Amino acid sequence: MIFTLYALAALAEIAGCFAFWAWLRLAKPIWWLAPGLVSLALFAWLLALVPSEAAGRTFAAYGGVYIVASILWLWLVEGRLPDRWDISGAAICLAGAGLILFGPRG
Repeated sequence: MIFTLYALAALAEIAGCFAFWAWLRLAKPIWWLAPGLVSLALFAWLLALVPSEAAGRTFAAYGGVYIVASILWLWLVEGRLPDRWDISGAAICLAGAGLILFGPRG
């Protein structure tokens, strides 16, 4: 459940941010901002559904998932093959997210 919420939140955030990127950097029409705003609102809602006692921990752990999702977006949407540094960095970040999310609490 947690991973699904994180994955859906990452997709929504990346899609929303990409809409702004496309408008500013790729000369897409201004109406691209409307679905971008909806997507960013969906991202915030999904992330708020993650069961956790602390928002900061939820957001920190999400960061690793977001990085992996961004590398997948680079590959699947933008058509750019991630290099070994992209993959290594994403793996390190995901391991850190796992420590934050599943580490023993005292």
